[in-house]
Amino acid sequence: METREAAGRLDKISEEALDRIFREARTHTAWLDRAVPVQVLREVYELARMGPTSANSSPGRFVFITTTAGKNRLLPALAPGNVEKTRLAPVTALIAWETEFYENLPRLFPQADMRAYFVGNKALIEETAFRNSSLQGAYFILAARALGLDCGPMSGFDAGKVNAEFFPDGKLKVNFLCNLGYGDGSKLYPRNPRLTFEEACLVI
Repeated sequence: METREAAGRLDKISEEALDRIFREARTHTAWLDRAVPVQVLREVYELARMGPTSANSSPGRFVFITTTAGKNRLLPALAPGNVEKTRLAPVTALIAWETEFYENLPRLFPQADMRAYFVGNKALIEETAFRNSSLQGAYFILAARALGLDCGPMSGFDAGKVNAEFFPDGKLKVNFLCNLGYGDGSKLYPRNPRLTFEEACLVI
């Protein structure tokens, strides 16, 4: 049997890739006037969907707002500090979760009847969907960075207004927003510090 080591899969990715995805990547609020093709958005999702979720539940849903008309529907739900950065972003993604995600489980996780765990259990549905759509949103950011896009993830919006405007049937609920495009690096502030390993981690 071939081992991971024999197959050459123990090597870490390049330092350049780590820089792009983590060390040099920044949260952008100013954008170059450069469109993001739909094919690139497709590629981002195709990568992000491969990240793990509970029982492969995949509750995350992504709505890409690319038009002025779409932005005009969204802007009234934003905190004042998020309006201009979102108006100028080539794309704003609504990262949402599906309230009936479990209906896909027979196809996504055929190994066991996971659907039965969720039917009628609203608390478990919401906890699972929110947690795993958050994970999928994080995978989405990393995938976007890996494909050369810059990201501006955001809170600072009225979820009720977003849901009413974009998901009036109640089947989807927004988790967070993420502006996408090609950031204007000249408008960045110096990077803020992060907690050290010693401050944030415990090895038991």
